[in-house]
Amino acid sequence: MTKRLKISIGIVAGITLLLITLWQTLPRWLPRAIAPWLPPGSQLILQGPLRWQQGALHIDGVRFNAQGCAIADAGTLSLAYQHGRWLLNGDHLTVDTACLPKLPASDTSKPPLTLDRLQSRLPAFELNIGLFTIAPWQFYAGKLQLLSAANDLHLHYQGLNLSAEAVLDERQQLALNRLSITPPNGAPPLQLSGKVLVPLDFSSLPAQGALQGEMQTAYLAKPLLLDLRWQQQQGVLTLTEKDDAQPLATLPWEVTPQQIRIDQGEWRWPYIEQPLSGGLSMALHDWSKGLDETQISARLNVITAGNNGKGNAVLTLGPGKVGLTNSDLGFQLTGQANLADFSFTASIPGVISGTILNPTLALQPGSLLRAWGQATPEMRLEEARLPLAGVKVTAAGISGRLQAIVNASDRYWGRFRLHLDGQAQTFWPDNGRWQWRYWGNGKLPPLQALWDVAGSGNWQDSAITLNQLSTGFNQLKYGMVTVMAPRLTLSQPVVWQRSASSPRFGGNLQLVAERVNFSNGAHLPPSVLDLQLAGKEPDDFQWQGKLQAQQIGPIALRGRWDGERLRGEGWWPKQSLTVFQPLISPDLNFKLRDGQFYAQSAFSAAREQGFEAGGHWVVRNGGMWLNDGEMSGLDFVLPYRLQNHHWQLGAKRPVMLRIKLLSNLFEMQNITADLQGTYPYSEAQPLTLSNVGVDILGGYISLSALRLPQHNAAVLKLDKIDLSALFTALNPKQFAMSGRVSGELPLYLNHPKWLVRDGWMANDGLLTLRLDKDMADALGSNNLAAGVAIDWLRYIEISRSKARVDLDNLGELTLRAQINGVNPQKNAKRGIILNYSHQENVFHLWRSLRFGDNLQEWLEQALSQPGEQL
Repeated sequence: MTKRLKISIGIVAGITLLLITLWQTLPRWLPRAIAPWLPPGSQLILQGPLRWQQGALHIDGVRFNAQGCAIADAGTLSLAYQHGRWLLNGDHLTVDTACLPKLPASDTSKPPLTLDRLQSRLPAFELNIGLFTIAPWQFYAGKLQLLSAANDLHLHYQGLNLSAEAVLDERQQLALNRLSITPPNGAPPLQLSGKVLVPLDFSSLPAQGALQGEMQTAYLAKPLLLDLRWQQQQGVLTLTEKDDAQPLATLPWEVTPQQIRIDQGEWRWPYIEQPLSGGLSMALHDWSKGLDETQISARLNVITAGNNGKGNAVLTLGPGKVGLTNSDLGFQLTGQANLADFSFTASIPGVISGTILNPTLALQPGSLLRAWGQATPEMRLEEARLPLAGVKVTAAGISGRLQAIVNASDRYWGRFRLHLDGQAQTFWPDNGRWQWRYWGNGKLPPLQALWDVAGSGNWQDSAITLNQLSTGFNQLKYGMVTVMAPRLTLSQPVVWQRSASSPRFGGNLQLVAERVNFSNGAHLPPSVLDLQLAGKEPDDFQWQGKLQAQQIGPIALRGRWDGERLRGEGWWPKQSLTVFQPLISPDLNFKLRDGQFYAQSAFSAAREQGFEAGGHWVVRNGGMWLNDGEMSGLDFVLPYRLQNHHWQLGAKRPVMLRIKLLSNLFEMQNITADLQGTYPYSEAQPLTLSNVGVDILGGYISLSALRLPQHNAAVLKLDKIDLSALFTALNPKQFAMSGRVSGELPLYLNHPKWLVRDGWMANDGLLTLRLDKDMADALGSNNLAAGVAIDWLRYIEISRSKARVDLDNLGELTLRAQINGVNPQKNAKRGIILNYSHQENVFHLWRSLRFGDNLQEWLEQALSQPGEQL
C-alpha cells in the first residue's frame, strides 16, 4: 500500500469518525448552533440522540423554552421525505400560552412576515400530531393533521370536544367547512361553517367574511342559528331561533383601530311568561392598546309590561376600564321592571374595581331596590325595601350592611311587617359569615290573633344559628279553645347544619301560656310546653317534649314536621281526677272528689287540612259532690276523632258512661248510656244515644235509641216505679200515694210542636191515695156537696188508672187521667170513678217539684161548684 493511499484512507476514516461523532452529539451542539437565530432568551432542547429507522429520522423529544418556561413540548418525532413531500409525525405536542409573554417583542427593523410569504416558503409537507394540546384549554385537546399541497393548506382536527375541517387557498380565503365546539359545561355543541378572507398581515383583522352557526340550548325547543357577516370594518351579528322569521338579537357592529362599537342593537326574549325586549349600545375605545388601556362605555335597557303598565330599566356602564390588575368602571341601574303581577324599581349606583379576574363591585350611597305586587296567588307584597348602600360584592362574597323592610298580606295568614338588619363579611350561602337581628308584628286571622316577633342569629359557613327568639300572641282562638297570651322563646339556640354529608337541625323551644279558656267556661291553668327538635332540616325533623299546667300533667308529647304537616302524639299519665277541676264548666255545679284519669291522643295539623285529632279519654271510679247530692262509681270512656270542627264520638266503639250511684233528689243507681256518631250531627253523619237506663224509685227507667237528626220517637219507658218512694222524696203535704206505675213517653226533639205526644202511664198493681186531713176538712167546709165528695176521696184504693200525657215545646204539660177505685172505709162495694185533667207548665213544675199545691188548687176549684160530678 502506497503512502498516498494510506493518507487517503486515514482522511476518510477521520471524516467518517467526525461525522459519526457529530451525529451522536447533535442534541448537544445543534441548539447552540442555531441559538443566534432564535429569539433572545429562548432555547431549543433536543431529547435523546437522533436515529435512522425505517427510512425516517427519529428523535425522542423536542422542547422550546423561553426564560426557563416551556412554550412547546413535543414527544417522539419522526421526519421523512416521501413522494415529493416532507412527513412530520409526533405522538403529542403541548403549547403553554402562559409562557408566550416570556418571548421578547418582535424586531420592528425587519420586514413583517406576511401570510402569502409564509405560504410561498412552505414546502409540500404533511404534519400529524396524535394529541395536540394548548394550555390552559386542555378540554379541547385532539388529533391534528395539517397538509400543504398546491399552495393550499388543509386542516383536520378531531377531539372529543372540538373538531374542525378548513382549507386556506392561495387567495388567502379560509373556507371553514365544519367547526364543532362543545362548551365546558356539557351543553350541546356549537356548529359553525362559512368563509373568511384572511389578511396578509397577521396584525390585521379579516377584511370580509360570513359565518353561519347552529347550536342547541336548554332554553329553546329548536336550535339557535348564528349569522355573522362583515365587510371591511362593519358587520352584523344575528341570532335567530330556527324556523322563526324574527331574530332574537340583531347587533350591528363596527371595528376601527381606535374602537369597537355596537350601535342600536336590539334583542328580545319571548319565551317566558313576561316577554322581555330592549336595546344594546356599547363602545370599546382604544382597544388596540390592550385591555388595560381600553375604555368601556355601554347602555343596556330592558322593557317589560305587566299590570302596572310598561316598565323600562336601564343599565349604564362607564366610561371606565377593566384590567387584569386594576379596574375602574362606574355603573348605574335605574328604572322599573313590571312583571305580570310584580314590579321592581331600582336606583343602584356603583363602581367595579380590582382585577378583572376577581373584581369588586361596590354599591354607593343612595342604592335602593323596591318591590311590590302579587308575590303568589295568596300573598300580596305591599312593599319590600332593600337599602344597599355600602354593600361590596366580590367572588369571595358579600360584605357590608344588609337590610330589608317587608310589608305583606296573605289571604290566610293575614297582614304582617318584618324588619331585618345585619352585617355580612365575605358571605355567600354556606360560605362566610352573616349576622342579623329581626323584629316585626302582624295579624293572624285564622286564630283571631295579633302577634309580634324579635330575635337574632347568624349564618357561619354552612351553619345557620338562631340565637334568640321571642314571638307571642295576644290570644290564639280555634273552635272552642282560646289560648291567652302564649309566647314562644328559645331555651337553647336552634342550629341548622346544612352540610351535604351530615345535615343536622335541632334546638329547644318553650311555649308559655297564661291561661287556656274553653267555651263552656272551663279553663286550663298557666301552662308550659317544652320542646326539643332534632332532625336534618327545618322541613324534616322530629320533636318531643312535655306539657305541664300546674298540677295537670306532665303530658308526654312527640311527633314530626315534614314541611307541610305537623304530626304528633300525646300521653296523659294516670293521675287523680281532682286536679282537673279547672277543666269542669262552672255551670255544671259539681266538685271532683276522687277517681283517676288518663288519656292518649294523636293529632295532625296542616294549612289546608286544619287541625285533626283522635284518641281516647278515660275516667275510672270517679266521684264528685253535686249541688244537691253526690255521684260515685263514675266510669267514662270517650274515644273520639276531631276533624274540621266536627267530633266523631266513638269511632270504633261507643262513648260509654257508667255510674254506680247518683244521689240528688232521688237515688239513682246503675246508670248507663252509650253515645256514638258525629257532633255537630247531620243527616249524613247522625249522632245516636243508646243503652240509656237507670234503676230509680224501686223501678227502672230506660230510653230506646235516640237518633239525631230524629225521624222516629225515642220512647222513655217507666217500669214499676214505686210511688211511695217518689212521694217520700218529694214530701208533698197535701196528699200521698203508694203502689207502682209503668208507662211510655214518646220523645220528640225536632217536632214543630211536641216534645211528648200520646204518652201514657198506668198502674202496675194496686195504688192508694190519701188526702191530708187538714186539706180535706178545708175543702169539705166550703159546701155540703164538696164535703160529701171529699169524704169519699180521703182514702182510695185504685184498681185501675190510665193517664194520657202530652207536652209541647213551650213546656205546657197536659195530663188526662181516669181513676177507678173504692174507699173501703166508706163502702168497699161502691166504686169511685175520678176523671182528672191537669195542665201545667212543666218548666215551672221542674223548678218547684212541689206539684201537690197545684192538685189542691184544682180540687178546691172543682169541688166548690155544687152538682159537679166526680
